[in-house]
Amino acid sequence: QVHLTEAGGGSSQAGGSLRLSCTTSGFNFRRSCLGWFRRAPGKEREGVAFLDNGGGSTYYPDSVKGRFTIKQDNENKVFHLQMTRLNSEDTALYYCAADLDTWGKSGEYCSRQNYAYWGQGTQVTVSS
Repeated sequence: QVHLTEAGGGSSQAGGSLRLSCTTSGFNFRRSCLGWFRRAPGKEREGVAFLDNGGGSTYYPDSVKGRFTIKQDNENKVFHLQMTRLNSEDTALYYCAADLDTWGKSGEYCSRQNYAYWGQGTQVTVSS
């Protein structure tokens, strides 16, 4: 059974940093697309970081490029979202997700996939 569980959300002042973690089980971690998404109040869900764990390629939208980094720990089947230079527009509920058996393509390809497995979400609040 596939499980994803986020941790590490919380509050930060603008300009600060936070790191989210997603602990996973039940699937081939190395042969999957891994992603981080967020949903802010009144806005549509937005993908913020993607990793093709088969090849290591990553992809970020312009809204977070240069500030957010997705990294994986293959041994422990955990992946992280390091967020820096946070601003109030980063306030949202953050979710990790996995698209199984999709690998060897690119991070950009992973950003266009439909993700079937999701964590429960963790809140990030940035105050100015």
